[in-house]
Parts: sequence; C-alpha cells; structure tokens
Amino acid sequence: MNIIGTIILLALLLDLILNAAADYLNLKTLRPDLPQEFRGLYDEARYRRSQDYLRVNTRFGWVVSSLNLLLLLVFWFGGGFPLLDKWVRSWHLGPVPSGLAFIGILSLLAAIVSLPFSIYATFVIEERFGFNQTTWSTFVKDKLKGLALALLLGAPLMAGVLAFFEYAGSGAWLYCWMAVTLYMLVVQFVAPTWIMPLFNRFSPLGDGPLKQAIFSYARSIDFPLDNIYVMDGSRRSSKSNAFFTGFGRHKRIVLFDTLIERHGVEELVAVLAHEMGHYKKKHILKSLLLGVAQSGLMFFLLSFFISEPVLFEAFYMQQPSVYAGLVFFALLYAPLDFLTGIFMQLFSRKNEFEADRFAADTTSNPNAMATALRKLAVHNLTNLTPHPFYVFLNYSHPPVLERLRAIANRVVQRAAPVPES
Repeated sequence: MNIIGTIILLALLLDLILNAAADYLNLKTLRPDLPQEFRGLYDEARYRRSQDYLRVNTRFGWVVSSLNLLLLLVFWFGGGFPLLDKWVRSWHLGPVPSGLAFIGILSLLAAIVSLPFSIYATFVIEERFGFNQTTWSTFVKDKLKGLALALLLGAPLMAGVLAFFEYAGSGAWLYCWMAVTLYMLVVQFVAPTWIMPLFNRFSPLGDGPLKQAIFSYARSIDFPLDNIYVMDGSRRSSKSNAFFTGFGRHKRIVLFDTLIERHGVEELVAVLAHEMGHYKKKHILKSLLLGVAQSGLMFFLLSFFISEPVLFEAFYMQQPSVYAGLVFFALLYAPLDFLTGIFMQLFSRKNEFEADRFAADTTSNPNAMATALRKLAVHNLTNLTPHPFYVFLNYSHPPVLERLRAIANRVVQRAAPVPES
C-alpha cells in the first residue's frame, strides 16, 4: 500500500474510532434524574424510554458503521475496484457512459448493502418505540422514487462532471463548480413544488385562528407570506417538525400534521417565527453560499488528484480514468469533508440560537417557543443530556437544554427595566 492508501485507511479508521468514542461518552452522560426544565412534563417511564431509544440507536449505529467499513475494506483489498473497472471497460461504451456505469454500479451496491439496515431501523427500532407509521408499500415506493430521481437528476449532473474532466482541460474544475452551483440553485427553487410533493402531500393550512395568528405575525415582521402548508408527516412517522425551504415565490413554510395536533396556536406561531427568523437573518442564503464555496474547494483539489497515478495505485488500478479518480478522491477527501462538516454544524447551531432569539423577541409570548421545544423533545424522545464531544461532531442544532436556557435568559433580558438616564 502506498502513502495515499495509508492516509485513506487511517482516516477511515480514525473516523470510526472518533465516532465510537463520542457515542460511548454520550451514553455515559445518561442519568436517571430528570432535568429541572422538564419536571412536570416528562414522566419517569417515558424519560427512561428516551434513554433506551438512544442506547438502541447507538448500538445499531455501531453495527452499521463497522459492517460498512468492513465491506469497503474487503472490496478494496479484494481487488473489487479493478475487477469492476475491467468489466465496465469490456462494454466499450466510451469514457462518460463507462463512468456512469462504474459509479452507478457502486452506488447500487451501496444501496443494496444499506437496505436491510434501513428496513430494520424503520420497521423494528422505530416501530418498537411507537414512531413508525410507514407501510411497506410507502417504503418501497419511496425507494423507487429516490432511484428515479437519482437517474433523472443525478445522472445528468454526473455525466457533465465526467465530461468536463475528460475534455475541458485545466479549467474543468471551474466548469464543474459552475455547473454544480447552478444545479444547487435550481434544486432549491424546484424542490418545494416539484420534488417534495412526490413523497408527501402538501395542503394549504385551512382558515381559522391558527392561520389568522400566523398571517398577523408575518405582517408584524414584514415577512412576505402567501400560504402555510401542512405536510402529511404522519404518513411515515409520528414525530413532529416544521421547516422552511425554497426561494422567491417557490418558498414554503411547512408544518407537519403531527405538530399541529400536539401544539397550541401560540406555540405553533413561535415555531414558525423561528423558521421565519432563519429567512430574516439570511441563514438559508448564507448556508447556500458556504455550500457553494465548499464545492468549489472540493473541485479545485480534485483537479490535482484526479489523474495522479499514486491515487490509482492505492486501489490497485492499472488503468487510470476520470470516473475512478472521482470515486477514489471522494475517499481521500473524507477527512477534509469531516472537518468542514464540523464547521458547518457549528455555524448551523449558531443560526439556531439566533432563530430562537428572533422568535422570543418578535412574538407576543416569548415563552411559547420554550414550551414548544419541551413538548417536541418529550414526544420525539430527544436525548436531553448529550455529551459535548458528541454535540461537537454530530449536532446541527444545539441541545434542547441549551436552547431553553438561552431563551430563558433572553426573556429575562427583555423583562429587565431600562435604567433611567
């Protein structure tokens, strides 16, 4: 094994060890005592159930990550990449179609490997803890729709990337960056109206006190709002959520039907105030720009490695190709992707605190957001006491107790009298 192969192998093992250590520390922080903020809302039996949910998912995650790494190493050191390449080359399709076939077969193999884990997570773990509402029919249809979207949207983009690196010379990385950026923007615009409805039904929120309260609040912060949509989240899970997506006239604010069932009007307005806060604070735009910058860095680095012989030697490939270079670079890039992912999650947690403050500052009841967060945590069996290292590696949102305490501090600050001059 050469130096590149050694780096990739060590990075894979380090990733497994770091995440296992974070999981272990996360389990060690579990305590039988219920945090003060949840007393009177969380009964002891359900609190213990939330901890069991964490333990089961953590152990299942260990099995999944270990087996995935083992299968990758067996395929790698068993010569799977050159064997697949030889088979694809025997079809004499040309560089771009051969690349699509090579990457497509690898993606299909990965999907086949992940399928039993997905089935177990959905129909065993989520079922055991009372969350699963997915039928086998819905599960199969979701997988088929996902495959169709990958072929219709992902394959043309991948073909473009392969073609640029095959024929465009030294400027290929820049053309790829521009193409991927355009793709990201188009998807942001079309996803709410064309893609997401393939998987869920989105219905305009009916007239009534909730709609009146939401539109009244939107006017008070000068938020352009045409409609609020209710998503049939209960079709797949009893968990609750809300989200903001899209841009311009294609943007949507969405409430899960399960969320509406369990929360009062003031709480729902606070949840949507949080989502509108992301828009008003330009968090979505900033995240998109960071994603564009990250993809530019990736393609720039890719341009240096995609034809480097030592990269192909690490995977026992005697015939270099653009398509194999893409796959191998993805493994080499993983450590940097891991680091940038940590930064992106840190940025995301900061944005969530800002959106919480926005909701507390602009709604008539600043405590409503805290009440909604408590109810969501209880119903979704959220881990109330995650270890800081686990949060650092994995959380895109701050732990719920930190959010509650930040909101409480904000409420106190707003209530404090202004000193006379």
